[in-house]
This record gives sequence, structure tokens and C-alpha cells, in this order.
Amino acid sequence: MGARVASAHETASCERATIERGTPSAELMRRAGEGAADLIASRWERAALRGVAVHAGSGNNGGDGWVVAGSLAQRGFSVRVVETGSPRTDEARNARATALESGLLRKGNPASTDGVVVDALLGTGATGMPRGDVAKAIEDVARAQENGAMVVALDLPSGLDATSGAHAGSVKADATVSFGNVKRGQLVAREVCGEIVAIDIGLDCGDQIESHPLLVDHDWVFRCVPAIPATAHKGTRKRLAIVGGGKGMAGAVILAGEGALRAGIGLLRIVVAPGNEVAIHAGIPAAIVHTWPSGVTELNTLVENVDAMAIGPGLGRSPQTRDLVERILLAWSGPTILDADALNVFAGDVESLGQLLSGRPAVITPHPAELARLLSIDTQQVVDNRFEIGGELARRIGAAVLLKGAPTVVFSPSGSRYVSATGSAALATGGSGDVLTGIAGTLVAQMNDGRDRAAEAATCAAFIHGRAAELLRFVRGIVLDDVLRVLPSAWNEEPQQLPDGVLAILPAAA
Repeated sequence: MGARVASAHETASCERATIERGTPSAELMRRAGEGAADLIASRWERAALRGVAVHAGSGNNGGDGWVVAGSLAQRGFSVRVVETGSPRTDEARNARATALESGLLRKGNPASTDGVVVDALLGTGATGMPRGDVAKAIEDVARAQENGAMVVALDLPSGLDATSGAHAGSVKADATVSFGNVKRGQLVAREVCGEIVAIDIGLDCGDQIESHPLLVDHDWVFRCVPAIPATAHKGTRKRLAIVGGGKGMAGAVILAGEGALRAGIGLLRIVVAPGNEVAIHAGIPAAIVHTWPSGVTELNTLVENVDAMAIGPGLGRSPQTRDLVERILLAWSGPTILDADALNVFAGDVESLGQLLSGRPAVITPHPAELARLLSIDTQQVVDNRFEIGGELARRIGAAVLLKGAPTVVFSPSGSRYVSATGSAALATGGSGDVLTGIAGTLVAQMNDGRDRAAEAATCAAFIHGRAAELLRFVRGIVLDDVLRVLPSAWNEEPQQLPDGVLAILPAAA
């Protein structure tokens, strides 16, 4: 099973439940420290051979650091420990005593030649900007990093809020070893975490784990998305209609159409405002082009020849837009994606949207500002509550909610939550969401097997969309054509093989 995403409170609750089920706190500390030491000794061995300095705080995170120090010293690495305060818990005191018993550790200031600096100053329970001796220790870590040391944070970089992602004055790690799950704050503030490696420490919190969002990975996505058989034809690969392309905005549906084709759709119809047909024929010749239906006959012809409908890219915002969306949704009852202006026209009117979408597999794909308009709230409220805010909305409208951003969170009407942490700032450009809509439209059509798998389809689309951006490696100089170009590589790369005991590996932010 993949990693779960948790807040500081959820992590603490899970740890308490594990302890109540019979696993001592000291054993969890041992597993965490030994697991981190295993990674340092294998994944970052070359740097560690130059020497390891462990900055140990006074809490249980410091205790984890003492376990790391003792374990690495036993393996023959040169290790010294820099203490910031005396251990406050029995577990941390015992970890310190055990590590020192070997006689292999040195204490005091780190050497300028150390290759790895381990940040074990503050844990998941810490909030607010670091102060006093801890702040000074963080400055020492930063100086060592400037001298060429690799910084490995235990559980999370000290000063990073595990829930909100606030990180004023925090360590900026090159890698973070996260214990038992992935913290929300790590996904919000990837820039201070470096590479994130989540390791299994045997947390056992029973049914409550199911309430934590699932961090999806290659394996999950490739199990969800159906293979295209050798005997496939355009009908079995499904038919998608993309409705949008208002005056002056034909490019949005072209991008959505390219996304759909590169996701494997068999037949693509693009429905645009009169006057945009030539632009679509030139921009995406594989598509069949229609104009917005003006009468019942045209509308019936459209809905009778598709397996899914994606509405919104470049649609425009006007009373006529809402009328068009409503007419299509009343005539079409199959799998549906609503994006951009197809959502904006329902600002403050969630009930009408729910009535129109009722009884079908459906996904809405807002970014935070669009979701804020839909709910008549401030955008910052959406950003601050991105892991929860779509849940009640998904239930109310009977459709999956894909909240775009870093990370993307998908909510199903049944209450399941999925997180996709792929992507880079290369996607922070106009038209990126249109490409995603095309991919999602294809998957909603192809994964429609009689169950409502719209949330899963949307999550897979977000993962692949983001993975394509990651494969480009760079941000500046990248355009959406580049993302479209590498989509085949994203679809066809081998699923990631994780080492034993590793739940997830997330690359450092580009």
C-alpha cells in the first residue's frame, strides 16, 4: 500500500494508536532512526564517507538523531553529535545513552569537511518560527550546507510546520526522511524538503488510516488505467467531445484536444463557437469539428456520438455560456468533465450544478480561485484548507472535485481522497489546465466500467500530467508543447520500484 498524507495531529494520533496496540514508543524511535541510517548509508553513502554531523534537539526528533548517529557509527562512519538542549523524554534520553555506550561517537562542533549533516532538531509537533538555540543551530546547518555538506532532515526540516507548510526560518534540506507517512506541510513546501523519502516504521492506527488521503504513485496509476489491447479500434478507445473555444479562445480547446489524443482517445470531437472552425482544423487536424449546437437536432447528434464530454476550455463567461452548458448537461447524462468557465458560470450556485450533474460519473477541475468563486469564499480559505475543502462539495454535487495546485487533491463523493504530488512550476502557465482536462476526459471515458471511477480517473490524469512536467527537468524555457511532447514517456515509463521499507520517493522540486 502506498503512503498516506497526514497532518501533525493525524500523525500524533496514529502514533498513539500504534503504541496502544502494543508497540512501545522507543521501538518506533528505533525503527525511524535505523531506517534513516539505512538510507544515509546506502543512498547517500559517498557523502557520508566524508563524515556525518548529527544536530540533535531535545525532543523525540533528537532521539531519532541519536539512533541515526549510533547506527552509522557502528557501521564505520565517522560521526559526531552536536547537542541543542538536553533530552526531555525518556525515549530520547535512552537513545542518547545507548548511542554513547559504543564509545564511537564524538561530540562538539562539526568539521568543515563533513559530507552529511543530519537535522534532528525539531519534529512534527513544533510550530512557529524557530527561536533561541534552535535558530542558531539551524544557522550552523546552513553554513555546513554552504561548505558542501548534504543536509538530511529527519521527519521534516526543522522549522517546517507539518500541517500548514509554513517554513519561516526553517532548515532547507537536500533530502527529508519522513517517518510512517508523508506530511501535508512537506507537499506544500517541497522547496525546503529536497527529495522526500517516506519509510515504513510500522504505524498501526487501524481504520483511521483510511481517512487519510492516499498519495498515489506509478504503481497505483498503472493498475487503474486500462491497457489498450492490440485489437483496439477507435471505438474501443472511446469517443470524447470537448466543448469550448469561444471567440478568440480556440487555443484552449486545441490544447485540451492534444491532451486527449496523447492520453489515447480513439475519436475526438471539438465543439467551438462559430468562426473558430478553421483554427481548429489547422491546429488539430485529427479532430472532427462542430459548432456549438443551436437546436435540438444538433444537440442530439452531438450527445449520441460520444462516450464522454469535457466542457469548459476557452468557453467564455456570459449568460449564453451558462445556457449552453445547461442545455448540454440536460441532454447528456454520461461521463462529464467541467472546467474553467463551465464552472465559473455557476459561481455561488452549487445546488444548480449538483442537480445538473446528478446521476453520472463526473469531475470538476477548479484551481483555488475558481473553487473560491463557486463556494463564494476567499481564495486563501481554499489554499489553507486544500486537503479538506473539496470533500463536502463533492458530496453535495455528486461529482469528484479535482483541486489543482501543489499538491493536487482529488475528492470523491464517497469521501475518498487522493493526492498527486507530481509536477513542477513548468505547469504554472496559461493552458496547462486545458491539457489536464483533455487527459481527464479521455480517462473518464475509458475507465467507465459501470462503477463511478471518475475520482480515480481524475487522479490518474493529474499524476501523468505532472509526471510529464517532471520529466522535462527544467522550468524556464519550457512551454506546453514540451509537456505534450513528453507525455508518451510519462505514459510508458516503467513503474517505480521502491526499496524494501520505503513507502514513497518524491523528487526534489525543480
